[in-house]
Order: sequence, then structure tokens, then C-alpha cells
Amino acid sequence: MTETSPVAAHDAAPEKQWRRPSYWPFVVPALVVVIAIIIFPWLFTIWMSLNEWKVGVPTTFVGLSNYLRLTGDPRFIEAVGHTLVYTALSVLLPLLLGTLAAVVFHQKFAGRGFLRGVFIMPMMATPVAIGLVWTMMFHPQLGVLNYLLSLVGIPPQLWVFHPATVIPSLVLVETWQWTPLVMLIVLGGLAAIPTEPYESAQIDGASFWQVFRFITLPLIMPFLFIAGMIRMIDAVKSFDIIFAITQGGPGSASETINLYLYSVAFAYYDIGYGSAIAVIFFLLIVALAAVMLYVRQRMLWTETGGDA
Repeated sequence: MTETSPVAAHDAAPEKQWRRPSYWPFVVPALVVVIAIIIFPWLFTIWMSLNEWKVGVPTTFVGLSNYLRLTGDPRFIEAVGHTLVYTALSVLLPLLLGTLAAVVFHQKFAGRGFLRGVFIMPMMATPVAIGLVWTMMFHPQLGVLNYLLSLVGIPPQLWVFHPATVIPSLVLVETWQWTPLVMLIVLGGLAAIPTEPYESAQIDGASFWQVFRFITLPLIMPFLFIAGMIRMIDAVKSFDIIFAITQGGPGSASETINLYLYSVAFAYYDIGYGSAIAVIFFLLIVALAAVMLYVRQRMLWTETGGDA
């Protein structure tokens, strides 16, 4: 048996005492930021929704009364309907037109790069500026849209000044602004498609519609799903365009949940009830996102089949 010298033992001691540096000093700042910016505001919002809290009036705990009040609020129910209709149209139309534009701009022709740049310009403008411009265009007497309709013999329309046409008119603005985004996403999908399927289809004599239906559309479906989810999340919480053009009017014909929430919290100063609306609104967004993720899971686009 060999004896360990004191010098060797002294040299080995520091190695036994060494510990790997902890990563917590790097995690704590980010954790503090997340708690301060995301978690605490939501917890505080939930707490406010459980109280009767109006500006200038003492806070009173009322439990779920604010949530029960929502079920009998016709204006809130109407706002939910407006939100769902506005969201559905604002997702469907940009997806259709954006896919069409992507197929067109994927072809090779003179001036394609310049026209692409012009086409994506609407999504670069600020929402308030867009709202002001389209408000002038929607004017029944002075607007350019009614002038264009008169050129083809169509009578003038009231656009955002009539309850029956206000939401379709706002969807027109949303579609004009965000169709380029869908086009860019789908263009990325078209660029990733291999050429072999098209060459085989050309040899077999497939028509343009058959190529698009059985080759292009299935291969770009994951990109359409991504574009649809982005548009859904953005459209369901749209505020600036609607507020700048109609402020929820005429009457409450274009009032979405976001605008009703704004009115309750910052016009009527009913903070507790407004917080309850905010919580329900958040749950609605989560539910819609969960539905889209479920559909994505069921589509089984990846090679792993059921594990996609």
C-alpha cells in the first residue's frame, strides 16, 4: 500500500471542492422580467375581475359576479359575434387572395421583382394612417370608391356608415393590408417545392388546375396553416384599424370584444367588469389557437404520421 503524500493530498483537495457554476444567475433576470411583464399583470387582472372596481369608488370583492354579468350582457354577446365574423372573413380572404398572388408572382415574367415590392407596400403602413386614408375613401359623397362604382353603373354605397356593410368594409381594409403577408409566406412554400412532381405532371399531361389541386396545394398547406394562424391571432384582437375608422359604429355595429373592452374600462371606468372581459377575451384567443393546433395535428403533414 502506497501512502499519499501531504503535497498530493493538498493538490487534490481543490479538485474535490470545485463545483460547476450554477446557471441561476443567468436565469433570474429573465425570470424577473417574465414575472413583472407577463405573469403579474395577468394575475392582477384576474384579481381585478373578481372585484367591483370603478374609478373613485372603493373596491368590493364580488367573486364571479362580473363573469355572470357577461352572460346577460347583450352588447358583449353582440361584440363576440362581430369578433368571430370579422376574424373569419379577415383570415379567409387574405388566405385566398394571398395564395393566388403567390402563384402569380412565382411565375417568371418581366418586372416581377418590382411588382412584388409594390404589392407588399400596404403591410408597411401604420394602421392609423391606413384608417384615415380609407375613411376618406369610404365617404359616401366624396370617397373615391363610390366614384369608381359610378364608372361601372353601380349606385353609391354607404360602406362603413351602414350597419349592414360596416364589417365587410372593415374586412376589405384588413384584406388589403395583410394579403401581402400571406403571399410572402406562401411564396416561401412554393420556393421549397421540388421540381420533380411538376415535371412528372407535365409528362402526364396534367392541366394547370390539376397541378395546383394535387401537387401545389397539398405541399403548401403547412405554410397556409402558419399564415392562417398568424392572421387569426392578429385579426381576433384587431383594434387600431376599427377604432380609427368607425370607433365601433355606427351604433355598435362594428364593436368587437377589443373595442367593447376599451369602452368599459376607459370610457365607463368600470375596471372590474373590463378585467372580466379581458380574461374571457384571452380565453377565447387561447381556444381558437388550440383549435387550429388540433387541426394541424390531425392533418398529419409530416413524414412521422400520427406523431406529427
